This record gives sequence, structure tokens and C-alpha cells, in this order.
Amino acid sequence: MKGLGGAARNGILSLTIRDKAVLYAAYMPFVENGGLFIPTNKSYSLGDEVFMLLSLMDEPEKIPVAGKVVWITPRGAQGNRAAGIGVQFSGEDDVANQKIETYLVGSLDSDRPTHTM
Repeated sequence: MKGLGGAARNGILSLTIRDKAVLYAAYMPFVENGGLFIPTNKSYSLGDEVFMLLSLMDEPEKIPVAGKVVWITPRGAQGNRAAGIGVQFSGEDDVANQKIETYLVGSLDSDRPTHTM
């Protein structure tokens, strides 16, 4: 696959979210195709392509998701924000985004803070 150099360098990201509040805090609905904030101390650059395996709630199978880094919160960021990256889902497969939005029905208009906004 073209452009997976960043993913190969940093390996496959694995993210497990079993709680609706945690999912709400990680989800990035303002990003085209949707995205997730992934806590990590690894170094990434904007535009890096990444691959993740996402475990959601009680889903029996992990969801493979390709995307690119569109947000970086560095270690030591103000407001005690968790260090990590925001990954925009590629538009090729919207299974992850559809499942996340189904879990968050009714929560997306909330004013509660998230990891990114």
C-alpha cells in the first residue's frame, strides 16, 4: 500500500473503548469522515498515515481502520490534556464511523469537553 511508511514505522495502533463517555471524549465528529483521538506518547507528524484496530464496546470483532494524523496533542500540553494524536478515518470504509455515531446517538450535541475540543 502506498504511503504506509508512518504506519510501518510506528506499528499498528490498537484502541479499545468499552465506555460511552470515553468514546464521546475520543470521537472527532468535526473531522471529515470522522476520527478518533488516540492517547500515545509515540512521535507522529501531521499527515502520517496510520492503521488501527479498534475494539468498540462489546463488539466481538476488532474494526480495522486506516487514516491519517490530523491532530497532535504533545506531552505536557496545557490544561492537563492527554498526549496523543487525532486520526481522521479514510473515506474508503465508514464502518467505524457509522458504529461510533450509532453508539453516540443523542450525545453528539453535548457541550461536554472532549480530548480535542
